Amino acid sequence: QVQLVESGGGLVQAGGSLRLSCAASGRTFSSYAMGWFRQGSEKEREFVGGIQWSSGSTYYADSVKDRFTISRDKAKNTVYLQMNSLKPEDTAVYYCAHRATYFRTTYYPDRLAYHYWGQGTQVTVSS
Repeated sequence: QVQLVESGGGLVQAGGSLRLSCAASGRTFSSYAMGWFRQGSEKEREFVGGIQWSSGSTYYADSVKDRFTISRDKAKNTVYLQMNSLKPEDTAVYYCAHRATYFRTTYYPDRLAYHYWGQGTQVTVSS
């Protein structure tokens, strides 16, 4: 079992920045990848980005590329999502997700490819 706890959400004005954290505990030694997803009101949960745990390679959705950055701190078992130049359309509940075993890069955006999920943290961007 892996437990994930997101934090760092809040209310920010358009153009501002936030940094989300996702702290993992439990069987984290088996981590292969972490993903960030978001779900806006009445929308499906969508992929934001992901990071391969050992190499640090990152992957992003086109909608956030060049604005969001994912990083990880292995010692703290924590993944971060730095969000800059925020837009009102970035408003959503943000979730982190954990994948224990290898998968191809093409599967990062697939919600079903992840084994564990956090409870989410709300990000609201005002115009």
